[in-house]
Amino acid sequence: MLLIALDNLLEIQAQKEKKWGQLKKELTQNCRKYLWDKKKQKFKPHIYLNKSPFPDDFNEDEIYYFGGTATAIEAGLLSKNEIKSSLKQMVALVKKAGAVSIGLTLYPAYPEGFFANKIMNPEYSYQNGGDWTWFGGRMIQQLIKYGFFSEAFEQLVPMTDRVMKNDGFYEWYTIDNQPRGSGTFRGSAGVLFVAIQLLEKEIIRN
Repeated sequence: MLLIALDNLLEIQAQKEKKWGQLKKELTQNCRKYLWDKKKQKFKPHIYLNKSPFPDDFNEDEIYYFGGTATAIEAGLLSKNEIKSSLKQMVALVKKAGAVSIGLTLYPAYPEGFFANKIMNPEYSYQNGGDWTWFGGRMIQQLIKYGFFSEAFEQLVPMTDRVMKNDGFYEWYTIDNQPRGSGTFRGSAGVLFVAIQLLEKEIIRN
C-alpha cells in the first residue's frame, strides 16, 4: 500500500521523482527479496522482527493471502506470469475451501484462539477467511489491467450474481455464500463498479 501511495504522490509531485522514486525502487526490491516466495509463487504472510506470536508448531507461511496478493499486484510487484500463477492458486484454493469467489481473504484460516476477537474464528469468518468482494473486486481490476479479460469476467460473475440475488452490496460472505454485515457497503459497490467500467472500456476498444 505504501508503494501505491508513492505512485499517487509522484503523480502530483513529479518533480520529486529523485527522492520518492528512489524510495519506491528500494521498497520494491526489498518486498521482492524478503516477502515473495519464488518457489511457492506466493507472498509470506508476515516477517517478525522478534519471535512469532504463534506457537512453534504453527507454520504461518502455509497461509495464502488473497487480498494482500491483489494489493501487491496493484503496487506493481508481480510480473504477468506471476499474476497468472497467483490467479491459478486462488481459483484452486477457493475450490478447496468450498467458497464461491476469489474474494476469500485467506486460506487456510488461522486456528481457534489465535485472535482476541471471537468473530475471527476458524470457520472462515470475517477477515479470517471470509469472502469479501471488497478484496476480490480489486483482484479483478488488476486482471483487466494486465490483459486477463476472460479470466476477469469469469471471476466477476459470482460477485455480481450474489449482488442481484441478495439485492445489496454486502460487506462479506460466509464460505457457503451467505451475506453478512451491512447490505449497503460502499467498498463492495465501488470495486465492482470500477471493474465493470474497466471491462466495458476494453470491450469498446476491441
